[in-house]
Amino acid sequence: MNDADVSKQIQQMVRFIRQEAEEKANEISVSAEEEFNIEKLQLVEAEKKKIRQEYEKKEKQVEVRKKIEYSMQLNASRIKVLQAQDDLVNEMREEAVKSLQNVSKGHHHLLEFLHIGHHKNFYQHLIKELIVQSLLRLKEPAVLLRCRKEDKDHVEEVLESAKNEYAGKANVAPPEIFVDENVYLPPGPEHHHSHGLFCSGGVVLASKDGKIVCENTLDARLEVVFRKKLPEIRKLLFSQVAA
Repeated sequence: MNDADVSKQIQQMVRFIRQEAEEKANEISVSAEEEFNIEKLQLVEAEKKKIRQEYEKKEKQVEVRKKIEYSMQLNASRIKVLQAQDDLVNEMREEAVKSLQNVSKGHHHLLEFLHIGHHKNFYQHLIKELIVQSLLRLKEPAVLLRCRKEDKDHVEEVLESAKNEYAGKANVAPPEIFVDENVYLPPGPEHHHSHGLFCSGGVVLASKDGKIVCENTLDARLEVVFRKKLPEIRKLLFSQVAA
């Protein structure tokens, strides 16, 4: 083999090696391109998923805020309704207190409203009944009685009658009743200051040792009746609202 043949053979080998290298390089380039595209797609999908999750999170936060705001507005509305109902009930109570103040004056329209027949001195008769009722509750042989100063004459006029009526009902001896002339109940509303204590009438009886007290003033009785009837009052006034 001469030099020309050797050179020709070497050139063929170089071309073959170069061709294999180029083909290998193309394969590597294509493979790299595919891996790049796959990785890029994965990154894009991951970012999309992250964005979707972030959006869903913010959407849930907005829904929660809406629910909280709605609940707050609903509660505020309910509080306003309850406050309005309480105001109306309190107005009714104040009107009842004002009407009660007329009892000691024996106004005829009030007697008719209470379905009570006309009495020459209704209030004096009422004081006697309150005393008898208090004695029946206390069942004490001796009691201390307190009244308004302006009612002292009424009390003294009915005292004996009240003691005898109690004695007959309880089948006991007439009790001793000591009218407290040192401490009186607050005066009627026409005498009191706007923020002072007042009493619409009635009596307070207590055992001699002061351990048992029967508060039978008109104001106390109104308070008891009002508390007892409050559910019924609310039902009559607000049943349609609740429905």
